[in-house]
Amino acid sequence: MGFEFEVIPAIDLKGGRCVQLQQGKRDAVLFSAENPVKIALHWLSLGVSRLHIIDLDAALQVGYDNFGIITEIVRQVKGRAKIQVGGGIRSYKAALRLLNLGVERIIFGTAMLRSPQLVRRIADEFSPRRVMIALDVRQGKVAIDGWREVTGIELRAAVKMASDIGAGSLLFTNIDVEGMMAGINIAIIKEILSYTTLPVVVSGGITTLEDIAQIEEAGASGVVIGSALYTGKLRLEEALRLRRRQDSNL
Repeated sequence: MGFEFEVIPAIDLKGGRCVQLQQGKRDAVLFSAENPVKIALHWLSLGVSRLHIIDLDAALQVGYDNFGIITEIVRQVKGRAKIQVGGGIRSYKAALRLLNLGVERIIFGTAMLRSPQLVRRIADEFSPRRVMIALDVRQGKVAIDGWREVTGIELRAAVKMASDIGAGSLLFTNIDVEGMMAGINIAIIKEILSYTTLPVVVSGGITTLEDIAQIEEAGASGVVIGSALYTGKLRLEEALRLRRRQDSNL
């Protein structure tokens, strides 16, 4: 496979808090806590190799600045786990600020379509491995702008675009099941994996250990888990044990 499968907890930031939203809807809050740094350190204490941070305010361009929180998480976690950050990264300055902070890879979504030259520049200057492209899909079509706009671009074409502009990895989110805690759609996951040899991390609807096992078996490089962890439907310790057990069987 060429990479170690990762189980990655999500830390979504909104108004300075750690939240989980249902299908990205601002008013459909499933979980909210006031200390994202403490939560990051909790996940770290359980043995994660990577944290996934999304700045929802930046993605939705609502004005609240979560950079101080991101800075503090990176400061306390750096050297012990890798960090990937996304949400509203639409300029070279924003990307550079995160990379210089020590973020291991940054996640571009909207920029792939609106500023492909930005993505290419970062890949060229810093290496493709530090560039992840988010392919957020609703009913088979790519969504951008904080999931508020659904484009007419289908998955296969989007994967090719991402590869062409220098992506080192992909983050695939199935919006149709995101935050619903009703399980995954393995067919569409297998579909995206059939289109690329890039590492693909899967997000959206992951609720059980069986979901994780299916995704790993399909050939993905990891999973991002949010709502199921924060609502107690899935324990991170169990997910990490599953990963280690499967690694030992290889």
